[in-house]
Amino acid sequence: MKLLTKTTIYFLAAMVALLGFTGVYLFIRFNEGLNERSDKEMLYEELQWVNYLQSATSVNATFRLHSRDISIYPTDAPAESLASVSDAGQLPNESGIMVPYRQLRQIVGIGQVNYQIDIKKSQEQKLALVRDFTRIILVVFAGLFLATLIFNWAISRRLWRPFRQSLQKIRSTDLQKMQTVHFNETNTTEFNELNATLNLMTGKIYNDFLSMKEFTENAAHEMQTPIAVIQSKLEILLQDNNLREDQMASLIQVTEALTRLSRLNQDLLLLAKIENNQYATTVHISLRDVIRKYLVLFSELIREKHLNVTIELEDDLIVTMHESLADSLISNLLGNAIKHNFDGGSLSLKTTTESFEISNTSRREAIPKNRLFSRFHMNTASRSSSTGLGLAIVKKIIDSTNLRIRYHALGEVHTFYIEK
Repeated sequence: MKLLTKTTIYFLAAMVALLGFTGVYLFIRFNEGLNERSDKEMLYEELQWVNYLQSATSVNATFRLHSRDISIYPTDAPAESLASVSDAGQLPNESGIMVPYRQLRQIVGIGQVNYQIDIKKSQEQKLALVRDFTRIILVVFAGLFLATLIFNWAISRRLWRPFRQSLQKIRSTDLQKMQTVHFNETNTTEFNELNATLNLMTGKIYNDFLSMKEFTENAAHEMQTPIAVIQSKLEILLQDNNLREDQMASLIQVTEALTRLSRLNQDLLLLAKIENNQYATTVHISLRDVIRKYLVLFSELIREKHLNVTIELEDDLIVTMHESLADSLISNLLGNAIKHNFDGGSLSLKTTTESFEISNTSRREAIPKNRLFSRFHMNTASRSSSTGLGLAIVKKIIDSTNLRIRYHALGEVHTFYIEK
């Protein structure tokens, strides 16, 4: 769950509790206020009747009154100094509908006679006011809740924008271009501390990357001369007719291992040059011509494996890349398709104006997606003759030329697609 979501949930939970408590308190106070007003009205009405009784009754006369809302009659009970007010339950109103009533009751002395005065007051108006008040409170609270939610979301998005910008920079950062990445200052102290740390971290990572790349390039470059010297010496030794058979076999094994080391050295140099953008160019290359060239160069290997080749090169795919990269791209893909094929297998090449497709049969399992373009990932059976950098080089070339590459395996058929 996102931090912003968690913060919003906690804030809303606290707000709901606060609004609920406030709503209950306001409802109680409003209800008490209405009851107090109703009680005062009944007390005032009682006072009016007491004044009337005092002025309208004689010494020997008595007064009686019975109606739905008021009852006055003589009683032998002693007079009370205070009136009692209570809920009278539900009684029918003029329309016969049961509504709650509130009642005032007191025994007062008028001359020599004590009168019990009962005054009932309908709470129908009060209920209507309570309903309206409750409805207004709910609407106000709902509007306040919604407005707070929207404002909180909008303000939080604005406050967290520097963090999301920094996160997006990290996600889109290319190791080759990390030197250009800079996390700007904001008006928030915590985000400034985060961005300062990220600036230090990216600077250190880039410096370490440069050191590692420089070491790899220099090591591969410096290895060329001793490898060439050793190869020449081994060729001279292999021409010696006095060598025993076991010595000859050992020299052949050493020569093969040195040849693989030489190819590995060349591949590492090629990767370093691609990463250093030393092949930047705007030359338009015909992949169809490059494919035809390497079909001729690999024709002997194709015949040795008796491969059934299907070629569909009617449409040409024009790409913008260095000529050396185009050669390396096709030679690696075609070389892999032949090397990992089996005797009597099939090989298919097809170009359109937007894509290049190369398929081959193979008894190897499908290459896992997470290891497809990994360096030094190769089949155990071909370990002696492969550097494990072919597909890694292909991926680097594709990335440097803004093309796309896909891989698909179905049964024994493995296919690579290159698309614009």
